Amino acid sequence: MSVPSALPAAPRPDVVAAGRRVIREEAEALSALAARIGPDFAEACELVLACRGRVVCTGMGKSGHIARKIAATLASTGTPAFFLHPGEASHGDLGMVTPGDVVLALSYSGESDELLTIVPALKRMGVPLLAMTGRAGSSLAGLAEAHLDVSVPSEACPHNLAPTTSTTATLALGDALAVAVLEARGFTAEDFARSHPAGALGRRLLLTIADVMHAGADVPCVAPEAPVAEALAVMSRGKLGMTAVADRDGRLCGVFTDGDLRRALDDAALDLRVTPVSAVMGRSPKTIGPGELASVAVHTMEEHKINALVVVDASQRVVGALNFIDLLRARVV
Repeated sequence: MSVPSALPAAPRPDVVAAGRRVIREEAEALSALAARIGPDFAEACELVLACRGRVVCTGMGKSGHIARKIAATLASTGTPAFFLHPGEASHGDLGMVTPGDVVLALSYSGESDELLTIVPALKRMGVPLLAMTGRAGSSLAGLAEAHLDVSVPSEACPHNLAPTTSTTATLALGDALAVAVLEARGFTAEDFARSHPAGALGRRLLLTIADVMHAGADVPCVAPEAPVAEALAVMSRGKLGMTAVADRDGRLCGVFTDGDLRRALDDAALDLRVTPVSAVMGRSPKTIGPGELASVAVHTMEEHKINALVVVDASQRVVGALNFIDLLRARVV
């Protein structure tokens, strides 16, 4: 008995073409959105800048997901913000909102029941309402002190149903709002780092040399008259690949490194047991101050192709030392 052959698979739609079409349509919508930014956007920025409390971002469904992202972006760029679920708001969570806040409500239709339900309570509290909708004539837009139009010609979904282009436009406008307010506040990279202390940027902008250097008895250091053999022993114990050479007052005279040792060993006339380290040390070592950023040490080491730095104070006294491994441990690089 013969087994019937499998039916041929139906041809797949051109997924690459579909993907490109979506990106192209959304890019065109964003371009049109940029052209519409004007006085209404400036009014919205002023509303946020005047806020003495938090920006309370809210929205249902996909708009809610975008509202969460906008709240996170605002909070990380100098504008305190949080997300409030509008459904939970009418069941007690509205107590999170204070008279000093501003509410940013997202609804493409502008007719979300959950949002319209809480607007009267917000009005009684005197909380300004900033709305982002796709319909300037919607109920939510009409109730707002400021309205931003995020309308798009159509969704990228082939059925014009799934929120795609509209959510992209809303997210982009939220980013535009956050960045415009950031610039108006004079928010700096250092300010950003303070709210991201665990991130790579925070470490690069906040961590100082004093935070990562070896100090006190852990700093390998010898006097200029110490024999090379003693400097070698100190360097080995310090495990930094170098030892500082300092005078009686602790001022830096030079540095003795693995490279200096190799060059000294090449000179058969040198007796390392009696030759003073000052005769073979480097006399122009690269140094750094304890208050400098650790990222500056990374740049200095890479620029000069060295693996360690001596840390000195304003009087050129040795106060610490560090090498590239210390910066790796601190995750600055």
